Amino acid sequence: MSAEPSPQATHPRPRPQPPQEHRPLRARAAPALASAAPALGAYAAVRIVGLVVFWAAASAAGKDAFHLLAERWDSIWYQRVAEHGYGYTVTLPDGGIHSDLAFFPLLPALERGIAEVTPLGLSGAGLLVAWAAGLVAAWGIFAVGARLYGRRAGVVLAALWGAYPTAFVQSMAYTETLFTALAAWSLYAVLTRRWIVAGALCVLAGLTRPSAAALIAALGITAAVTLVREYRAGATDGIVRRNVRMLAGVVLAPLGWLGYVVFAAVREGSPFAYFDVQAQWGNSIDGGAALAAFVLGLPLPGALGLCAALAGLGWLVYLCVRQRQPLPVLVYGIAVVVISLIGSGYFGSRPRLMMPAFPLLLPPAVALLRLRSTARTATVLAVLAAASAGYGAWTLLGSGPP
Repeated sequence: MSAEPSPQATHPRPRPQPPQEHRPLRARAAPALASAAPALGAYAAVRIVGLVVFWAAASAAGKDAFHLLAERWDSIWYQRVAEHGYGYTVTLPDGGIHSDLAFFPLLPALERGIAEVTPLGLSGAGLLVAWAAGLVAAWGIFAVGARLYGRRAGVVLAALWGAYPTAFVQSMAYTETLFTALAAWSLYAVLTRRWIVAGALCVLAGLTRPSAAALIAALGITAAVTLVREYRAGATDGIVRRNVRMLAGVVLAPLGWLGYVVFAAVREGSPFAYFDVQAQWGNSIDGGAALAAFVLGLPLPGALGLCAALAGLGWLVYLCVRQRQPLPVLVYGIAVVVISLIGSGYFGSRPRLMMPAFPLLLPPAVALLRLRSTARTATVLAVLAAASAGYGAWTLLGSGPP
């Protein structure tokens, strides 16, 4: 008489599955996209509202909406680089020179590549990159918010970023969405301990905008604090071996930004060529002197209003600190704000320059969840989306940036 099979034989124990973060990319992509779908839908809805309002306003004013989004201001410079490469300059009436070396190469490279394989042309390619990157950025922003405060917070965070006051730029052939997408996913990679991925994304961010310095600082400071904590804890044996991927990511991170600065230096025959170009555009670092002069030069009501806005910005930064955001997220958000305020550039560009600092919106996102009603939260977001759309249409149909 044969022995009965053991329970283990009839019901073999399933193999343990690797954690979600270590599964192959293909196995993670579909569930991750499904999880992010509400955030992508909310972000897309907010931006569609902005586009519809703007298109209607442009039609009523007899203006070409496509031209205003794809063929004006910085968009022209990027497309000129895409078509002809670097080397174009403009001499101003006062003798100053504006060089296209002020514009980083990743967006023009993408525009040229898309234009060569599609019938879109450079203008259409620029919009395609901006709009697609906006969705990727919203996904990354959701991923960071969901990891820190839950999926609902991630959805609200993505929607808030789409309703940012100058979010109309997210619908233009500019670099803001591309840079924010790279920054958000780089920060997510740091939060999930994928340092090589974080460094590689930072390289691309460094080929997109000079504000990649904020992302480089976030990675570097986080790594330095990690090493100091391990050293103080007495875990000195094998400290480099344990953190070799982190150190590699940090070394990799600045190569894009540095590579472009070296390219400009070699091209112009001066080690400080890139910084000279930025100074000619009025974008040198002055520690906030230009900002202070601008505020002091306003009429009293305007100066008080701007001071109130800056105080509100400072309050948001304080809330981020009090919220105990993870170090890389906190450093990145604050650094983007600081970089935006200490330059001597045109004041109207500063809100746009701060737009990639999505961690500033984490405290409002969490606060909105306290409404404890999806309908109330949706109503607030709808009002913000309408206000952002109206402001965007007014700005784009006006005389220039806000």
